[in-house]
Amino acid sequence: MLIWLVELSEHLKFLNLFRYITFRTGASLFTSAFIVFLFGPTIINSLRIRQGKGQPIRADGPQTHFKKAGTPTMGGLMILAGIIGSSLLWADLSNAYVVATLLVTLGFGAIGFYDDYLKVTKQSHKGFSGKARLGIEFVIAGIAVYFMMRTALASGTAGSTFGSSIAFPFFKDFMINLGIMFVVFGGFVIVGAGNAVNLTDGLDGLAIVPVMIAAASFGVIAYLAGNAVFANYLQINFVPGTGELSVVLGAVIGAGLGFLWFNAPPAAIFMGDTGSLALGGTIGTVAVATKHEIVMAIIGGLFVMETLSVIIQVGFFKMTGRRVFLMAPIHHHFEKKGWTESQVVIRFWIIAVGLALLGLSTLKLR
Repeated sequence: MLIWLVELSEHLKFLNLFRYITFRTGASLFTSAFIVFLFGPTIINSLRIRQGKGQPIRADGPQTHFKKAGTPTMGGLMILAGIIGSSLLWADLSNAYVVATLLVTLGFGAIGFYDDYLKVTKQSHKGFSGKARLGIEFVIAGIAVYFMMRTALASGTAGSTFGSSIAFPFFKDFMINLGIMFVVFGGFVIVGAGNAVNLTDGLDGLAIVPVMIAAASFGVIAYLAGNAVFANYLQINFVPGTGELSVVLGAVIGAGLGFLWFNAPPAAIFMGDTGSLALGGTIGTVAVATKHEIVMAIIGGLFVMETLSVIIQVGFFKMTGRRVFLMAPIHHHFEKKGWTESQVVIRFWIIAVGLALLGLSTLKLR
């Protein structure tokens, strides 16, 4: 919204700052953090009053979790307020990639909100029907992916099949064109990212910091991929317009910092599905837009690990009647083994940092 001030730069030179993505990314970060800090306490108090017993605690979970009973959920509303509010102020809303990303963020956030609402009102872990939830997520993600495909086609920079192709790290020119099936692939990436973050969100601060690390990494990737000079130097795919996504990801980082202030142990609020689905969907959408879907599996490796632990646990139990892990997702396995919650969280943060650095290193290994 504020980018229109550039038009006045002929009269006020300092307004040229609004032209630069780096400036607006920093401003977006601080604005979103300020929004969360400002409205956070009010939102928390309101949710605590309305929810009563708060988020239900799993009866088969670690014993230390029972002391968290009564903690309100839906803290994702704080995060969404920061992201959307800041993006509306600082991002270029005429940019198709920004529109697609915010569509997924809001859509997934709405699905998560309804799921949280059902869990709180029923005081049960069974919220929204799994099949219905995934179906709606795929529809939202599919629309966003198709929208981005058409945008890439309209740009005409990299050929008519660029928008529907998968790029591979370590290979400069190797791409596979999926045609219209790219909508399915891209939708799977976005839905998978949303639900992977959702599975990771089980301990105070466990999900939000790796999300911020992934957002910072993809903020760099989006900026580089959207700049012809940097993209050519690094020999990565140039995707015109994706640099603007750095502004949205700046808002994600700022909102994450603000939320972490209230989510630090002992948490005053949980983000719930409202936040985790929205954040994962946002990261997944940026990965698809920048043609770094495979790199996302490296940068978001922690989320992949958490998801695989659930798949392995469920699949092995159905086949043999036995469990591979003491409890899934895997962060609960380590709690059951005697790690304290803070040990699990901080060690997983370290893993997330290492994987992000590994993912970013692929930018030059071509």
